[in-house]
Order: sequence, then structure tokens, then C-alpha cells
Amino acid sequence: MRRSILWGISIALLSASSLHAQRLTELNDLKAKISEAELVRTNFAAGLPHCSELNGANFYFSQRDRVLNLQGYRRSLDSLVAAAAFNPETRRAWNKQDAETRWAEVQKQATTDQENCAAVASLPSLRQKLKELEQQQH
Repeated sequence: MRRSILWGISIALLSASSLHAQRLTELNDLKAKISEAELVRTNFAAGLPHCSELNGANFYFSQRDRVLNLQGYRRSLDSLVAAAAFNPETRRAWNKQDAETRWAEVQKQATTDQENCAAVASLPSLRQKLKELEQQQH
């Protein structure tokens, strides 16, 4: 009888400890997400007003503070290659490889811009969730 009571207490303590550790991990994960989203908000501040347009089909061109359409940008790259226009980055005429490299970069940027907007938009709900979890801790 004594052993079963001790086992029961041990199991209860382990369960409570495990639950506490799980909540602590959840809290830390949430704080990390909030911190990342705040960093994005700071670093991507100029692009944030354009979030309604940054849906994966467009990207934010920070040098001109404007949003460019991926398909239109692709056509422009193809035109640069066809015209053998000067590429200031490579200091030679645009070629197919240059265009493909830049195309891959802007596609990735479009995805990143969309993710950045989503991260910043999620800040209020993340903060609310953190507040609720912290209240449960007390």
C-alpha cells in the first residue's frame, strides 16, 4: 500500500513537472515568434504599407520603394537578355544565366515578402496568446 501511494505521488509530480516544462517551452517558443515578428516589422518597415499587394505574385523593390509584379519583371529580364543590355552587377551584357539567377532571387523575395507580412500581421494574436499563457502560469 505504501509503495503504491509513493508511486502515485511520484507519477503526479512527474506529470506536473512535465506539464510545467511543456508550458515553459510553449511560452519560450511564443516569445521567440514575437521577437522574430518584431524584428521583421523593424527591418521590413518600408515594405509593410504594401502588404495588401505582397501576395506571392509581387515583390517589394526597396531601391524604388515600389511593388513589382513577378510576371512583368520576368518579361523585363527577357527583354534585357534579348537586347544584350548592360548588366551593372556583372559588368557585361545580360545573358540567360544572369536572368535566371535574378528570376530565382525575386521569386524567393516574393515568398519572403509574403511571409514577412504574415509574421507582422500575426503579432496581435501572438501577444494575446502570450498574455493568456502567462496568466495561466500564475
